[in-house]
Amino acid sequence: MHGIQRNGRLRLRPFAAVAALTAAVLIGQASVTGCDDRPAVQSGARPKTPRPTPSPTPAWDRSPGSIAAVGDSITRGFDVCALLADCPEVSWATGSDTGVRSLAQRLLGPAAAERSWNHARSGARMADLPAQMTAAAAHRPELVTVMAGANDACRDSPELMTPVKEFTASFEAAMRALRRTAPKAQVYVSSVPDLKRLWSTGRENPLGREVWKLGICASMLADAEDLGQAAGQRRTRVYERVVAYNEALRDVCAKDRRCRYDGGDVFDYRFTGEQLSPWDWFHPGRDGQRRLAEIAYRNVTAAEPPA
Repeated sequence: MHGIQRNGRLRLRPFAAVAALTAAVLIGQASVTGCDDRPAVQSGARPKTPRPTPSPTPAWDRSPGSIAAVGDSITRGFDVCALLADCPEVSWATGSDTGVRSLAQRLLGPAAAERSWNHARSGARMADLPAQMTAAAAHRPELVTVMAGANDACRDSPELMTPVKEFTASFEAAMRALRRTAPKAQVYVSSVPDLKRLWSTGRENPLGREVWKLGICASMLADAEDLGQAAGQRRTRVYERVVAYNEALRDVCAKDRRCRYDGGDVFDYRFTGEQLSPWDWFHPGRDGQRRLAEIAYRNVTAAEPPA
């Protein structure tokens, strides 16, 4: 030890005191001159402020506890059980039919009857969606399913189809209506089916062609057996409008952190005659509704959204 103990106090020897004093001076100089290898901040320079950490995107809940559905006749099960009539029990979204096994049944099990609500309406267009969303939001659902847009293309003539700009604005308004009351609800958006493919499949059925003459989706289905140039161009216009609608659905959904678009899965699905309504050969039948439920369940429960 370099000190001498006197009266219970430690006293340093002269050479030890000098060493201690020298060390203190060196340490003081180091603290002043910044010997920690960090560059000195120049006079007048503004120190860098750390960038704020962005808020993480909410994790997608793959097992929501309640479901509300909005949309049109497909979600109402139109023309599945009887001609020109709704049959919501076979709805792909909220139906109770065990043969269909709706999205609600697959996700909620026995609780589906009390924890799912269908606010879709046959004949509805996108302009009707804000009011439907307001009604759906009142339940504070954990998931809202959207399937709308077919009636915006299915008009008496292509000239009467909803313009894409108006379609987009209506969907944006619907999302705002939902967010006012249910800001944390997830939204699953189905693409609009390929109406031209449905025409191509159903036109081979004589009964279906007769029902089409009642005015079902005349812009696509009128003169179903006419394969001339003018009829082909008319159907192509409808097809292109549906493609544009789906792009709008995708783009609007992408702006909402809790919205998931199906990636065009319903549009791409090739419905067969067995999956179409036996009454009109255009709307999905019971098996078609089951296919829609399968697509929705796969996308809702996927770890990542469709590409």
